[in-house]
Amino acid sequence: MELLEGLERLTAQGEKAVVATLVRTEGTSPRKEGARMWVGADGRIMGSVTIGGCVDAQVIGASDEVLAGERPRLLSLALGDEEAWELGLSCAGHVDVFVEPVRPGGAWEEKFLTTLREARRVGRALAVATLLAGPGTIGEKLLLLDGEIAAGGLGDPALDTAVARAAARLLAQGLSRTVEIQTPQGAAAVFIESFIAPPTLLVVGASHVAIPLVGIARTLGYRTTVVDARPRFATRQRFPDADQLLVGIPSELVQTQTLDERTALVLVAHDYKYDIPALKLALQSSAGYIGLLGSRRRGKAILDFLREDGVAGEALNRIRVPIGLDIGAQTAEEIAIAILAEILATRYGRPGASLSRRDDRPDR
Repeated sequence: MELLEGLERLTAQGEKAVVATLVRTEGTSPRKEGARMWVGADGRIMGSVTIGGCVDAQVIGASDEVLAGERPRLLSLALGDEEAWELGLSCAGHVDVFVEPVRPGGAWEEKFLTTLREARRVGRALAVATLLAGPGTIGEKLLLLDGEIAAGGLGDPALDTAVARAAARLLAQGLSRTVEIQTPQGAAAVFIESFIAPPTLLVVGASHVAIPLVGIARTLGYRTTVVDARPRFATRQRFPDADQLLVGIPSELVQTQTLDERTALVLVAHDYKYDIPALKLALQSSAGYIGLLGSRRRGKAILDFLREDGVAGEALNRIRVPIGLDIGAQTAEEIAIAILAEILATRYGRPGASLSRRDDRPDR
């Protein structure tokens, strides 16, 4: 999102730019399809399609040509064993990078960026399909919302329909891929990039810990909502990065939110009258993460209260208290990092241990 916002600012200023997107890899790469960088006409660079080095250098060189001719190019870059190793690939192979110009004030650019921003705000899934090879004009795009065609076209209705079906499957998996599609007019290669609905961080309590928590979460791509009963605390000045600020009775406001597997609920109000009702609601939902700020002693008191109130022990095991990974956090910013680290570990089903201690390392 940060890259796209930077691109949006650049084009809003009337400056030309080139966007390079990693559309295919062979081998095990540290960067996935959809990794991108943009290069401004003034030489500014943001992002990377690999991890730097020779591939990015070649992409930057091609960007100058694309800027001058305003025609997209598909770069297929072969890698030797040494280059592949430097890039983090397991063996020699190649990467495909699509380099395309972005026109300031262009109708497509405006449509795409506006739709993406709105889709993120309301939590809808969006996909963009780009024609890489085949009948039609290279670089033509198709925009899909929740798997349905919303704008654009690839020059062939049959191809558009086939791509929409493929995009629906990829969106369901949260994947971006180059797909090969056969149509009556011939074979086509289409890169489908998924922008799935972002995960949600719902924070109860506009405390000092909540401020860096929301800011860092937004950098990680989370849609953030802050809930508090105190209007003096839940302000845009304190939370400039929050997607939503809600003031009122926390339990009532939590009830209006979607608590699903992609939702992390964090309670940092440190107030029993807010924590307990919100926890009861969360435990009735499929929220992927439920965390409560507080000491082990305070956590035990709240869990005992909920247990006496009829909440089953299995449900209570879903509550993380004390919250966060044990990294020795002291400041509000460090505590926020510890909390988000645990949220990510839970989301990806990882233990949160040091990578250097993993038993599945290749050299073991």
